[in-house]
Amino acid sequence: MRKILFTLAVLLLSLYAAQAQQATVKYNQYGVAVQSDVLDAEAQDGFLVIESPTSGYKLWFDNRAQFDAAGFFGAPEYADPIGNGVSIRRARFAIKAQVDKNWYGEFDMDLADGLVELKDAIVRYTGIPNLDLQVGNFKENFSLQRNTSSRYLQFIERPMVCSALAPSRHLGFNAKYDNPWIWASAGIFAQEGAGMEEHDNVQDNNKDFGRGISFLKNTGYSATAKLVFRPLCKLEDASLHIGAAYSYRTTKGSMATGEWGTYRASARNSTSINRKKYLDTNNLKGYDHNNLWTVELAGHWKGLRYEAAYIGDNVILKDATDPSSITALNFGGWYVQAGYLLFGGKQRYDSKGAKYTRAIRGQKWGDLELCARYEFCDLNAPAKNVYGGSAEAYTVGLNWWVTNNVRMQINYQYNNNDRYANGKNKLFVGYDAAGKPTKDYAKVVADAGKAGVDYSMIALRFEIDF
Repeated sequence: MRKILFTLAVLLLSLYAAQAQQATVKYNQYGVAVQSDVLDAEAQDGFLVIESPTSGYKLWFDNRAQFDAAGFFGAPEYADPIGNGVSIRRARFAIKAQVDKNWYGEFDMDLADGLVELKDAIVRYTGIPNLDLQVGNFKENFSLQRNTSSRYLQFIERPMVCSALAPSRHLGFNAKYDNPWIWASAGIFAQEGAGMEEHDNVQDNNKDFGRGISFLKNTGYSATAKLVFRPLCKLEDASLHIGAAYSYRTTKGSMATGEWGTYRASARNSTSINRKKYLDTNNLKGYDHNNLWTVELAGHWKGLRYEAAYIGDNVILKDATDPSSITALNFGGWYVQAGYLLFGGKQRYDSKGAKYTRAIRGQKWGDLELCARYEFCDLNAPAKNVYGGSAEAYTVGLNWWVTNNVRMQINYQYNNNDRYANGKNKLFVGYDAAGKPTKDYAKVVADAGKAGVDYSMIALRFEIDF
C-alpha cells in the first residue's frame, strides 16, 4: 500500500512540475515558443547597455547630438558673401546588438536639421577568431580620417581631401582581419544608401535604363582593400599606425540618371555651414573608372596624437566615339595634424577598428586638447585642361573633453583658394581688366590683386554622446 501511495505522489508531483514548466513557456507575437533570458541593465560611461550574464546577448544605444556655429571674415571685396550660421550638424540615433557570440547587428540614422538619412545598417558574423564578415550599408575601410568617428575627430570637420576623394558609406560586403600586429580589410561595394535622393536615382537608373551593379560591364561597383601595420602594439601608452589602401571605382547607381557615366569631385573648405563648394571639377564626361589610393601614418604617445595622409586619385576617361582614346587625370591632396592633451590625459587607439577613439581625461573637470593642422587639396589637371581648383587651409583648435559624454570644440581656420576654385564657374575669383569682379579664372588680371577667395573662420561645436 505504501508503495502504491508513494508512486501516486511521485506521479502527481511530476504532473504538477510539468504543468508549472509549461506555464513558464513564453510565446512571441506570432505564437511561437521562445527562449527567455533575464537581462541586466546598466549605464556604461553614460550609454544604456542591456545584456545577459549568461547567453552573450548585449544591446546598447549609441546616440549623438552636435550643435555647430560658425562666423566668417576677411574675404576679398569681390567674393560672394559668406553667411554666418548655426546648425545641428549631427543628430544620430543608433541601436547596436550582439545577439549571440556569432552575430552582430546595427542600425544608425541621422536626423540633423529635420532630414532623415540612413547611416549604418549592418549584419556581421563574428564567429571566426580575428575575422569579421559583414554586409549592409557602412563605411568602406579606406581613409583613417574618414573612418574615425565624428565623436573623436581632432577638428570640427575632416580635411578637404577626405571630403573630395575618400569614399564613405556604400552598400556592400566586407571581410576584416585583425591581430595585434596586422589589420587588413577587403570589400566589394555598390551604390550609396543614404536618403530619398539616392533611392530615387537608383530606382530611375534601374527602371529606365536597366543600370545596376555589374562586374562584367565595368560599371556600378567598387572594390576596396586596406592594410595596416602596427609595430608598437605591445606598448600601453603608445601606438604607431602605418597604413595603405587602394580602391577601384566605377559609376554608381545612386548618381542621377543624367550624370551616369560622369565623374565629379568637390569639397567645401572644411566647414559645413559655408555651403559654397569652391573646389569642384563639375561633371567630367566619358568616365570609365578611377584608381583611388592612400598612404597614412599616425600614432600617439601618452597625451600626444598625430596623423598624416596623402590621397591620390587617377581618373580614366574614354571617348565614347573612340574607346581607344584614353584621358588620365590625376587629383590629390594631403594633410598633417597633431593634438596634445594639456592636463595629463592620454590618447587611445582602437586596435579592432584601426582608428583613434575617446581620450582619457587627465583631471576631474576634464582635459584640454590643443590641436593644429595643415591641409591641401588639388583638383586641377592643367595638362588636360581640367580646373576644379586647389586650396590649402591652416587650422588651430582647442577641444575641451568635459566628461566621457560631453565635448566642446573651437576652431580658427584660414582658407586659401586659388583662382580656379570658382565652384563650377558660379563664384567670383578676382577682377578682370575692366576692374569688375569675374567668375572666369582666365580673365583675372594678375596685377589687380591676389586671385581666389581667401578668408578666415571661427567655428564652435557643442556635443553630447549617450
